[in-house]
Amino acid sequence: MTTRVSLPGMHSPGAGFDEPFDMLDACHDRVRRSLDLLRRLREYLQGHACDDSARQAARDVLRYFDIAAPLHHEDEELHVFPPLLAQGTGQVVALVRQLQRDHLLMAERWAAARGALQAMADGSLAAFTPAQDAAFDQFVECYADHLRHEDDSIYPVARALLDLDAQQAMGQEMARRRGVAR
Repeated sequence: MTTRVSLPGMHSPGAGFDEPFDMLDACHDRVRRSLDLLRRLREYLQGHACDDSARQAARDVLRYFDIAAPLHHEDEELHVFPPLLAQGTGQVVALVRQLQRDHLLMAERWAAARGALQAMADGSLAAFTPAQDAAFDQFVECYADHLRHEDDSIYPVARALLDLDAQQAMGQEMARRRGVAR
């Protein structure tokens, strides 16, 4: 008898655009789950052949970082960072500048890592090479401090800085950019 080990995709509760910071927090949760799915996929392939479950996990990771993550970064660049750059303390401004550089680095590292996942999702790659694993490691590494700084420092300051009207406008623009009717 064979034990089937699966790599399920991710299901997470949604947050609404009426509470844009809750939505940003939920996006961070999905980033963490997507990175964990990538970790589990890599571990899975160390003991199993590439199968439908592995290919689906690769597709799930691709979908998140190709579609949702860039929208999330754009949310921050358009709505969270500008008021902090305009009104934040020197320490906050320096941190925002670092987070902006992180966004560029994450995009570069994703571009370097995604090809292997795409090949696996397409069925043309059955295992990752050490170089591909290194690209994944570099990509994952980008997110650790980035998420912590946003969660612990940047989001609380931005929440306090943006009044209800600004947050509502933020949520409306986020929904519009995603083609969500409100």
